[in-house]
Amino acid sequence: MSLLTALKIPSKFVLLRKHFGSKPFTLLDVGSGNKSATDFKTYFPNGTYHGVDMVKDYNYTPDDFNKMEAFYEMDLTQLDYSAIPDNHFDAILMAHIIEHLHNGDEVLKHLAPKLKSGGVIYIEYPGQKSTTLPSREGTLNFYDDDTHVRVYSVPEVSGILEESGFNVLSGGMRRSYRNIAMMPIKFIHNRIKYGHVLASVYWDWYGFAEYVWAKKK
Repeated sequence: MSLLTALKIPSKFVLLRKHFGSKPFTLLDVGSGNKSATDFKTYFPNGTYHGVDMVKDYNYTPDDFNKMEAFYEMDLTQLDYSAIPDNHFDAILMAHIIEHLHNGDEVLKHLAPKLKSGGVIYIEYPGQKSTTLPSREGTLNFYDDDTHVRVYSVPEVSGILEESGFNVLSGGMRRSYRNIAMMPIKFIHNRIKYGHVLASVYWDWYGFAEYVWAKKK
């Protein structure tokens, strides 16, 4: 991986990259829109990708589906995950999904059997601090997105995972100093490409997101 590619790796992949490196592993990405499959194969060419989403048209390309081993179209809140194999995945990724779920605690409990023993899970979501941040187009304040239905916390998410047979490895505010250092470059890039700066550029500066990283016993 080139230095430039490494600097551009999405934050949601950083701990997966540290854990697996270039080794093959199978991922269940819960909320796989926004070209996540294509990004995954860029940083994990030896990885196998399974996607989950409510619909097939949330910023997907045909190439995204070509890069998937499987795609599961489902409403997570219904808690019927029978289509997803149990004890199959080395990792589960759930980045900015749980805040859209009124029963996210139950969702996590029902996803736990999908991981192999020793598998890891990364969960990221806007934390309580996000409810106090300024409003910006694209969501900097929790309530900028009217599909956000519940504020979760590190103690709550950690407790759910521990009850489901996990050891919590780390958790807290997601604050990438790499992303903060690159903010001036992103300001210029965003203004050229979009005409304004995306709210996500400010996330690490303000401490918008929290995360929990855990390993199944």
